[in-house]
Amino acid sequence: MADMLVRLYALPDPGPAIARAASLGITIRRPEPSEREATIAWVAATFTEGWAAECRIAFDTQPPSCLVALRERTLVGFACHDCTRRNFFGPAGVADAARGKGIGAALTLAALSAMHASGYAYAIIGGVGPSAFYAKVAGAVPIEGSTPGIYGEPSKSVSGPPHGSQR
Repeated sequence: MADMLVRLYALPDPGPAIARAASLGITIRRPEPSEREATIAWVAATFTEGWAAECRIAFDTQPPSCLVALRERTLVGFACHDCTRRNFFGPAGVADAARGKGIGAALTLAALSAMHASGYAYAIIGGVGPSAFYAKVAGAVPIEGSTPGIYGEPSKSVSGPPHGSQR
C-alpha cells in the first residue's frame, strides 16, 4: 500500500465535520492522561496490538498526539499522529457500528489540523488502506514509489504482519 501526502496548509476547515459529529452526540477531543490505559486497551481490542503500541506512543507526548471520539463516555474512534514517525498521521479508526456517520472525517481533520498548528506544512499518511477516503476528506494524494515504505517487512526478530498491511 502506498503512502499519501496531505497539504496541511490547504486542509479543509475541520469545524463543519466536528459540528456534524457533535450533532450526533459525538465529542472529538484529546484524551486525558487518566484515559491512557482504557484508550490503549480499546484500540487493541477493536483494531490491533500494533495500533495500540502506536497509540501508547501518542500518550508519551504533551499534549497527547491523539484525538478520541466519544459518545457520552464511550470510545467510538481515535486518530493519532507523530507516532510511527514524525509528521506521520495514523493510526486512526472508528468502531464498525459508528462508521459512515462522519466521525472518521472529523477525527482525521482534527488530527491533521493539530499537525498543521504544530508547524507542519505537509503530513504523510503511511501504508494507506482507504485511499479514496483520505483523498475525499483531506485532499491526500499518493506518493509515487512509496510502496512498501516504512511498513515493509519487519525484522526477523519481530513477529506479525507488516504494519502497513493492517491499515
